[in-house]
Parts: sequence; structure tokens; C-alpha cells
Amino acid sequence: MKKVFSIESIDENLLLKFEGKMSLYEVSKYEKKLATVQTTSIKNITIDLTNLDELDTTAAIFIYNIQKEFASKKVTLECHNEKLLSTLELVQENMSHYSENIKPKKLSFLQKLGKIFYDYYDGFSAFIEFFGQLFASNLRYLTSLKNIRYKEIAFEINESAIKALPIVALTSFLIGLVIAYQSAYQLKIYGANIYIVDMLGISIFRELAPVITAIVIAGRSGSAFTAQIGSMKITQELDAMKTMGFEPFAFLVLPRIIALMITMPILIFVADIMAILGGMIVANVDLSISPELFIDRLSRVVAAKHFFVGIIKGPFFAFLIATIGIYRGLIVKDDTQSIGFNTTKSVVEAIFAVIVCDAIFSIAFTNLGI
Repeated sequence: MKKVFSIESIDENLLLKFEGKMSLYEVSKYEKKLATVQTTSIKNITIDLTNLDELDTTAAIFIYNIQKEFASKKVTLECHNEKLLSTLELVQENMSHYSENIKPKKLSFLQKLGKIFYDYYDGFSAFIEFFGQLFASNLRYLTSLKNIRYKEIAFEINESAIKALPIVALTSFLIGLVIAYQSAYQLKIYGANIYIVDMLGISIFRELAPVITAIVIAGRSGSAFTAQIGSMKITQELDAMKTMGFEPFAFLVLPRIIALMITMPILIFVADIMAILGGMIVANVDLSISPELFIDRLSRVVAAKHFFVGIIKGPFFAFLIATIGIYRGLIVKDDTQSIGFNTTKSVVEAIFAVIVCDAIFSIAFTNLGI
């Protein structure tokens, strides 16, 4: 069957003539041919379908788009085939309805506000559901020592904590150095050099070392949890695990949480030592306080409770960081952009949760006189 598409332009008139069979396979060629025609001076357009025997929906949409594109001009459709006309009318009716539906509706201020609150509520509900699954899995997981996956926990301890020791130690050392240096300038004015030990000991043990360590771990290990589990979800490894009868919570979630809760107090302890070391160096160089005098003063004026307050915060911070990081990984959608988005969100939310948790601890310990 012949397939002909001819274009004739006379003065202000344009004739588009279709013959034979018109289908999806010819539309792209017809579009390219039509794009080469200059239509600025054209006022009348005639679409001749009198010799057209057959067309599919793609071809009908093509003709509809021509009519819509040149709506500002006089467009005449010549067709005597009832079957073709019914197809064109059906396409026109559905396309016009579709065009109306896809127009974006402007939301009022209250609608936008309601949508924001609903999104937060929906996300919070999903997070609470994840918490429920987590605790239910914990109960099953810890009922027997045989269920505990020691190898996976040891692997995660190495990945999320031992490999993080250098960056935690360096960050804490620099923080202690900077805090001591800034404080030394003010203390020298009043001749209160020795009190730098009191200030550093209490502030580092109680607040700075735990919070700085948690922030570093949130940026390093928390984001890694999200990226790892998100990648596994995209590659359908999680679905494969479920198909083979393996519980993702037992294999992926709980070992990471337990490992981080075990190692966070150790990381805080290392951060305490490095931050105090940084402060000791500044005190010796800038305030002429010897290391022996510094350590002696530290042991006499800084009570052990300040050290244990910081250590106790560790497992709670670790639980928040690991839980948020894993949750964000589990809700990753099937595209790579979602991994980046949820990784960023996991770091921000984990740091925010750590700061809120630290504030709650501070208020509670202060009221208890600790």
C-alpha cells in the first residue's frame, strides 16, 4: 500500500495531502518534513485526507497536533471516511480532556501549609512503623544467643568505628586545641591561667567530645548506612534476600545498630583523650602550665561523673544515628537521585536528633544534680 505525504504551498495557502496508510512508523518522517516548511505567511491550511485509507491513533494525534499548532490560522479538514473521522474525533476529545487535566492547579496558602504538615505526618508515621518493626525484630533477635550474628557485628565495628578512629581523634584534638587557645587569651587577662584545666575538663568530658564524635560519625557512618542500603534496594538485593527467606532486619539493620552502640563510647573515650591532649599542649606553650600540673589539677577538680556522663550519651547517640541512616536507606526510591537526597537528609536529621538528645540529657542531668 502506497504511503504519500505531499506539501503544496501557493501564496497564502498550504495544502497537506495524505494518501494510503498512515501509522506510527511514518509520523516521525512527516514531522521532519513539515518542520522544514515556512508558515509565517500562510493564512489558510488544508489537511486533505480524502485519499487516506487507514490511520492509527499516533497518526490521529499527529493530525490533532497540527490543528492545535496552527489554531491561529484557518485550518480546514477534508475527509469523507466516517471511520477516520470517528478516530479523529475520539483522539480530539481525549487529548483536550488530557490537556485540561495536566494543567497545574495553583494551591492556596492553606492548601500548601496543609500539604507540608501532611508530608511531615506521613514521614513521621512511616518512621514510627519502622521503629515498631525494629523493636519486634530486636525481641526475636535477642531471645537466643544463636540468633546474634557475631561476624556481621564484628565487620560493622571495623567499618563504622575502627576505621573512623583517625578522623575522630584528629577532629577532637583540633577542637581541644582551638578551645584552649581561645580560652587562654581571656584567662591570661585576669591571671586565671590554671582554671583552663577546669573549663576544658568539664566541657570536653560532658559535651564537646560526645557531640563532636556523634557529628563526625553521623557524617561518615550514618551516611554510609543510607548509601549502602539504598544501593541494595535499587539493585533489588533486599527483595532477593526476602525471596530466599532471609530477614533484612536481622542481616542488615540490627548488626549495624548494635555495632555502633558498642563502639560509640570507645570513640568518645578516644575523643576525650585527644581533646585533653590538645588543650594540654596549648596550656603548656601559652600559659606555662606543665603537663604534670595539668594532669594533677585535672584529677583533683574534675569529678569522674563528668566523664561518665559523656560516655553514657554514646549508645543513645549511636542508636539515633544508625536508626535514621538505615531508615533513610530503606525508603530510597528506584533512582540514583533518591540516594543522594536521602543520604543528605540522613546526615542532617541525625545531627539534629543528636543535638536534641544532648539537650534533653543536659536538662535531665542538671535537674538531677549530676
